[in-house]
Amino acid sequence: MSLVSVACGGVTAFEGGRAFTVVGQPPPPPPPPPPPEKKRVEVTEKQIVINEKIQFEHDKAAIRVESHSLLNEVVDTIKKHPHIKKIAIEGHASSDGGDDHNLKLSDRRAKAVMEYLVQHGIPKGMLTAKGFGETKPIADNESEEGREKNRRVEFNIVEQDAAKAAGEGQ
Repeated sequence: MSLVSVACGGVTAFEGGRAFTVVGQPPPPPPPPPPPEKKRVEVTEKQIVINEKIQFEHDKAAIRVESHSLLNEVVDTIKKHPHIKKIAIEGHASSDGGDDHNLKLSDRRAKAVMEYLVQHGIPKGMLTAKGFGETKPIADNESEEGREKNRRVEFNIVEQDAAKAAGEGQ
């Protein structure tokens, strides 16, 4: 029987054995791994970044149930990063509504988030909460998309043990 050498083929001899020919195509390469799933909560040098929004009841400071799992991840992240010593929770609003109303609402929402974290095991002494209303926009308030981006809660790291942070390879 005669076999033809193709692609990855050729004649190969093993010690003490006779030569044989490998025929056929090599298997296809494995598919590339899927892109890493974007984490909902990430720690950077100066922030705990949430890649989803905390949802509140309309025009209220009540946190919606669908945001509890996100806030639970924030709690877990804080607990897994003991080098973080103090966090400032900031509430922000879009330009919809009156300035004073937005300032008070964003403050109540920041405090509601802080209370949630405390109720789930984060020491109150490491947290502060303050609303800034519409004073620190990150997007244009002229479009609905921009206003939506401006309605947010941020977790800024204001104090940390730098030696431990460097040791964690951040």
